[in-house]
Amino acid sequence: MAPPAMACQALTYAPLPLHLPTARRRVRVRVLAVAADQTPAPQASPSSEPANSPSRLLRELAERKKAVSPKKKHPPRRFILKPPLDDERLTQRFLSSPQLSLKSLPLLSSCLPSSPLSAADRTWMDEYLLEAKQALGYPLAPSETLGDGDDCPARHFDVLLYLAFQHLDPSCERTRTRHVRNGHSRLWFLGQFVLELAFSEFFLQRYPRESPGPMRERVFALIGKRMLPRWLKAASLHNLVFPYDNLDRMIRKDREPPTKAVFWALFGAIYLCFGMPEVYRVLFEAFGMDPEEESCQPKLRRQLEDVDYVSVEFEKRQLTWQDVAAYRPPADALFAHPRLFRACVPPGMHRFRGNIWDFDNRPKVMNILGYPLPMNDRIPEITEARNIELGLGLQLCFLHPSKHKFEHPRFCFERLEYVGQKIQDLVLAERLLMKHLDAPGRWLGEKHRRMLMNKYCGRYLRDKHLHHYIIYGESVQDRFEHNRRLRNPSTTAVQQAIHGLAYCVYGKPDVRRLMFEVFDFEQVQPKAI
Repeated sequence: MAPPAMACQALTYAPLPLHLPTARRRVRVRVLAVAADQTPAPQASPSSEPANSPSRLLRELAERKKAVSPKKKHPPRRFILKPPLDDERLTQRFLSSPQLSLKSLPLLSSCLPSSPLSAADRTWMDEYLLEAKQALGYPLAPSETLGDGDDCPARHFDVLLYLAFQHLDPSCERTRTRHVRNGHSRLWFLGQFVLELAFSEFFLQRYPRESPGPMRERVFALIGKRMLPRWLKAASLHNLVFPYDNLDRMIRKDREPPTKAVFWALFGAIYLCFGMPEVYRVLFEAFGMDPEEESCQPKLRRQLEDVDYVSVEFEKRQLTWQDVAAYRPPADALFAHPRLFRACVPPGMHRFRGNIWDFDNRPKVMNILGYPLPMNDRIPEITEARNIELGLGLQLCFLHPSKHKFEHPRFCFERLEYVGQKIQDLVLAERLLMKHLDAPGRWLGEKHRRMLMNKYCGRYLRDKHLHHYIIYGESVQDRFEHNRRLRNPSTTAVQQAIHGLAYCVYGKPDVRRLMFEVFDFEQVQPKAI
């Protein structure tokens, strides 16, 4: 029950009567008063300027802009379009670029800086380059004195070594210039694949009975990003990378990215100027890496018993890095890399010679891949022996682990797949560097990753209808042929194993031929309708 006052008040409230206009009437509005502006007139300046004087008009315009227009956000500098260079200046810029100075060394010239080094760059080289060369074991004389002409790659080592140490430092103006920043990133883009290939070849020859799984663990334990600061400090190069910081007291996210970039770029420069043997020397001598160290051993796993023979050169003793670095194939060798071929293709593969796959499928596979390649051999028997070994290697490339691995662990494509994956990474990296002269390394790395995705590698093999020749075990034949999730990884592995065999038998040029002419990894060839 509401209180009496509220009840009376509630009773007095009634809806207001609404008077709707019945007709539209014109309402007259009488103006009774006008409000005048009482603001005082602006005081005239002592120097009475005329109303139309330019200075007065400009001052009023500035005051009006200051009062009315809001704050504008200007676009970042990288989005501001610059006027294009005229033809003469553009031609001069290209002709003066060091990247176009070497016609006989296209890969090396593509990694040189895009413009000549400045005075600040030369100052750093004069102060610190001798320290870096001494730590790495190189002569202290300028590299321009090496060799006879510009065609000698070692003559450009000083410039590439300078670029290798210029990791991006936001507080340093010199490392943020375009030619230094891009030159350093292009070197580390190449160097990471050089290191992977070097270690894969070394471990395949050092451990001829081991599967690639433990090898990958060894490589990660040696050159994983956690270990790289230790190697730089062992070679006394950490002061060049962090001149103002204590390496041991830095946190990981500040220490590891610059160390990784410098380490990779350093081996990119060494590979371009001196080749793969010098990469091994710097790794194991200057940095002091030990593949038998306790921290570099793979985790213990159940090993399959390997009852098959290995090649004679691997039976006597375990190869060292000096054996791998100093090895030169004889003049009448069957292959471009004979010892690597023997490490990947076991001698017992000859028992498969003349089987059904060798008789029915090998000629079809060789026809699709364009094998055998014409070679200028002095003795016809050498050509015949190479073609026989090539056929056995191709059969091993198509031999799935489900067929013989549990009884004979090396009779599958795993070791060839391991080296093929690394060589195709390096071949595509070299191709991208020579094709995109002005691209930074991070952009090249993203393009490299997108072009070599596993699903694409297997698809290019299936486009050539080579997946029909893969030899599966009888127990998994139907599952692999009709299940896409099982089939696609196996076709990718066969694709990479073919590249590994091509590298062992004919060398890097044949890997380029397979990747860009046969399988068309760049997808530039016209498609059949």
